[in-house]
Amino acid sequence: MHFFKALLLALLPAASLGAKKVATDKFQDFHSKALSSAPLKLADKSYDKLTASPRDYSVAVLLTALESRFGCQLCREFQPEWDLLAKSWTKGDKKGDSRLIYGTLDFMDGKGTFQSLGLQTAPVLLLFQPTTGPHAVADSGPLRYDFTNGPQSAEQVHAWIARHLHDRPHPVLRRPINWVRGFAITTTILGTITFITVAWPYLLPVIQNRNVWAAISLIAILLFTSGHMFNHIRKVPYVAGDGRGGISYFAGGFSNQYGLETQIVAAMYGLLSFATISLALKVPRIADPRTQQVAVLIWGGVIFVMYSFLLSVFRIKNGGYPFFLPPFM
Repeated sequence: MHFFKALLLALLPAASLGAKKVATDKFQDFHSKALSSAPLKLADKSYDKLTASPRDYSVAVLLTALESRFGCQLCREFQPEWDLLAKSWTKGDKKGDSRLIYGTLDFMDGKGTFQSLGLQTAPVLLLFQPTTGPHAVADSGPLRYDFTNGPQSAEQVHAWIARHLHDRPHPVLRRPINWVRGFAITTTILGTITFITVAWPYLLPVIQNRNVWAAISLIAILLFTSGHMFNHIRKVPYVAGDGRGGISYFAGGFSNQYGLETQIVAAMYGLLSFATISLALKVPRIADPRTQQVAVLIWGGVIFVMYSFLLSVFRIKNGGYPFFLPPFM
């Protein structure tokens, strides 16, 4: 009896050393594979082996569904960011000092894992912490990254992973140089400079023309005084039903309006402005007295009718508005 007890005590250190060696060999095996292809493409068996306890390393696994028939747009948008993060981290940690392995498990390769975890949506990012060694944590359950705010960048996920890997190196995320974008920007800048240089003698008189700036200023004033910014801020509807099968073009109350209402009011303001400018500047220059008289009557009639219409709109917006003019009562 004493012999078996002594034999058991002698074998315990060897067994412990063997378990530690197996865990170390498992990390080195996965790390060497990640150096040539990161993140690791996993299946059910390789996922179980990689995340099995005991482990003296961390594992970041993305569970995703990339096939188009699943309709996971977020999965397809995040996958390039995840691949960039995994390759950049692994390349910056060739010796494995951070003790972190990146892996990807697609639904088609890991249906059993998705079912065992009870996952109904994707993507899901899990971070498994070590269960043994100097970086071990008490809670062996994985940490889950939140995708509720939509697509995430590689920088955001990098910061989240680094926050949970204490006292370990965090390789810097490096994005590859986008040569196509740089070439496009350079070509655009050079083309713009060339165009401005060639067209400058023709553009300068237009830029210095007072009438052009007056027209731009008038259009801007009409847009903003008619409520254009209000529409963008409140996201108002273009038109609405009047409850009787028809269309309502004007919303009651000064704090409500429709998109088409803004355009109608801007058109009224514009026509009134044009009529006033014509009476003040154009009509006095007419040499023929009879033509001048007809022009005065026409533009005066336009101002009278449009101002009457404007007052009727004010009465729609506020039923207590006391003023009106025919023909719009």
